[in-house]
This record gives sequence, C-alpha cells and structure tokens, in this order.
Amino acid sequence: MTRPPVHTVHVFTDGPGGGNPAPIVLDASDMTAAEMQRVAQQHGHESGFVVPSDDDDDVDFRLRLWMPSQEVSMCGHVTVGTVWLMHRLGLLRSRDLRIGTASGVVRARVSGDGEVEIAQPAGALECLDSSLAAEVVAALGLTAEDLAGLPIRNASTSRTKTLIPLASPDVLDALAPDPPRVAAVCALAESTGLYPWVVRDRGARLFEARQFPRSSGYPEDAATGVAAAALAYGLLADGLVDGPADGLGAAADAATAAPIRVQQGRAMGRPSEIRIRWREPRGVWLGGAVRA
Repeated sequence: MTRPPVHTVHVFTDGPGGGNPAPIVLDASDMTAAEMQRVAQQHGHESGFVVPSDDDDDVDFRLRLWMPSQEVSMCGHVTVGTVWLMHRLGLLRSRDLRIGTASGVVRARVSGDGEVEIAQPAGALECLDSSLAAEVVAALGLTAEDLAGLPIRNASTSRTKTLIPLASPDVLDALAPDPPRVAAVCALAESTGLYPWVVRDRGARLFEARQFPRSSGYPEDAATGVAAAALAYGLLADGLVDGPADGLGAAADAATAAPIRVQQGRAMGRPSEIRIRWREPRGVWLGGAVRA
C-alpha cells in the first residue's frame, strides 16, 4: 500500500526559521494508530492526521493528534496548521468549520486574508500550594529572586499547563531544565508542561514564554497554542490584561479586539508568536502566521 504523503507546515511563525513544525497527513483514513505514531516519531514533532467524519458526527472532519510518545487529545498549532493547509489547497467547503478531536469539537475559522483561528474553551485556574510551587521552581533551577512575585498556577483550556511568572527575560533565556526532572514535577502537579513566562510590554499586551513538556519526546516546544490560551487566563487573573467584563463571557469580537501576543521559541532559534483574542460567549480564539 502506498504511504500517504506528509506535508509539513510551520505554525505561529515570527521570523526566519520560526514557528512550530507540524507534519500533517491529509488522508489518514487507512492508517493505523501505530503508523500515525511512527510518522510523529520519524519527524520528531506533534503531527496531525485527517480522517473522515461519520455521517452523524456534525463535524467537517476529524483530526487525530500524535506526539512522538503518545496520542493527545488536542494540539493548537497542529490544528491551526491543518486548517491553513487545507484552505491553501482548496479542500475546505467553508471558512467556518467544526473539527472533531479527542477533546471535543473545535471550531475554526479562516479570515478573508487566509489567517486561521481556532476556538478554545474558557480557562480554569488553580494556584499550586507552596510546597508544590517550590518543587516546580527547583525543577527549573530557579530561586525565589528569579520569580515575578505572582502566583504559580495550573491553567487549562484544553490541556493543563503550569504557569511560572519570571522576573526578567534574562531569567527566561537562561533556563535549561533537566527533562526527567520536568517530567517528575509535572506528574506531581498533574500538568502536561511547565510554561515559564515574562512581561515584554504590558501596554502592547506582549508576553514571552517557553514550554518544557512533560512527556512529548522532545525537551522544548517552539510554540504551544493551548499553553498560550491558558496563559491568557493567568494574565487576566493577575490584572495584566483587560478582559471580558465578567472575567469569562462578554468580549470584543476577534475581528476588532487587540490580541494578546505570546512570543515563544526565541531561545531555540525558532521565533514564534501566538495571538489570543477573547471570544463570545466564552473562551478565546488563538491564531497566528503559518508558512509552508
């Protein structure tokens, strides 16, 4: 049997060499789970596999998502990249889509200039207790002086990330944690990754972060959409960004609201930027530039 082609796009790009690579198979209807995982392992990145929807699914298509180490329920950059690629190849019947994933139905939309945004649900936040927060700080090789004096939190829209506010970009740049230690503390925190972040320009709603995943099969991620979406809720709770009047609901439309911008990947030489907008009636839109 001929193996289906793998297309690689780069999602959330913010300069030469930037973005998070996303290997995508546009017709994975005959692929087994083992074959999908093998593609992710061979490419070394989270990968997406488009499969047909069932007649009663009420979705445009289904998307399976694999890390090199395991299947996952949701991946923001791969979902954005898949919709962008299908639009570029003329494979979409609509600019307003419903995509079936293991985490539920994800809405996506394509703007007039071809930019893709996907919806994420309202975020949930939980501050870590002091002993667990200390374990997270130690796993990153940090001291109390390296922190910004804001809570260390678990935050989630689709997958739980641990948000660690840092005192300066220099502290963020110098991070070089040990992956097994990151995995161990993520297990304790019931988190899928550590997401240390800093304020770059509060007035411009510009922030920077790095993502050290728990068990992805690689030590750092160049751009993590679901983590940036979760960070937006941490920023809102800390009073660093304006948000919907009730904290979750009534928000400006994505077409007119200034986005929260989260830069990532610079320390890896893969500059990326994720843009987050509040969404009615709840949740956020996340998007950014994509290139082939």
